[in-house]
Amino acid sequence: MPLHESSHPLIAAKMTKLRDVNTPPDEFRRKLKEITFYLGFEATRGLNVTNKTIKTPIGDFDGVKVADSVAIIPVLRAGLSMADGMLELLPNAAVHHIGMYRAKESLLPIQYYNRLPKGKTCDVAYIVDPCIATANTINAVVSILKRWGAKKIVVIATIGSRLGVNRLLELHPTVEVFIGAIDDTLSESGMIVPGIGDAGDRQFGTLDEIPDLLPEVPTGNEKRKRGD
Repeated sequence: MPLHESSHPLIAAKMTKLRDVNTPPDEFRRKLKEITFYLGFEATRGLNVTNKTIKTPIGDFDGVKVADSVAIIPVLRAGLSMADGMLELLPNAAVHHIGMYRAKESLLPIQYYNRLPKGKTCDVAYIVDPCIATANTINAVVSILKRWGAKKIVVIATIGSRLGVNRLLELHPTVEVFIGAIDDTLSESGMIVPGIGDAGDRQFGTLDEIPDLLPEVPTGNEKRKRGD
C-alpha cells in the first residue's frame, strides 16, 4: 500500500506539540526534525542492500551496506528542518533543493529554485515537505523528479489533508507516502484544518505580516506598453 499514516503514540504526541500554537520556533523545528526521523526510519525500510564483510574485535562478520544511491529533496523553505532529520538516518545522501511558492489567488505552485544536478540522478528520492494541503506543490515536485530520472520517489510529510493526499496518490500512484497525520478539512485558502499552520513561518518566526515582494504571475492577457 503506497500510503503509510503513522499510528505510533510517540509521533502522535510530537504531532500535538507541532500543532500547538504556543510552540516557539526552536521547539517547532526540533519536533519537525524528530517526527521526520521516525517517519524516515520506516520510509527507508525498502532500501536495497549489498553484502559487506568487516572485522569485529573478535572476528569476521558478514554484514550489509546500503546499495541504493539516495537523494533527499527538501522543498524550500519549509522542508529544511526535515532534511536534517533525514540526514541523521542517511548522512551520506545527496541533498538537492527545490524552491516552490504558491500563487495567492490560484494556489498553483511556481518554481523559483532548482538544484537537481544535470546528468546525474538517484535510485531513491525522498521528498520532505511538512504539509500536503491542496497537493499542487508536491505533485509538481514529483513531476520534476520524474523528468529528472529518479527511479523511485518517496514523500515524507508531517501532515496532510485527506483531499490533498488522495490527489497525490491519484496522480502519482507509484509514489509512497509516509505521513504523521491526515486531517479531513481544507480551507478555501488552501490551509489544512486544524493542521499546523504555515510550517515555514512557524519554523523561522516570520508570522507577522510582511510586504508581498513576489512578482506577479503573468496571465498572458496584459497589454504591452509602447516601448516594452
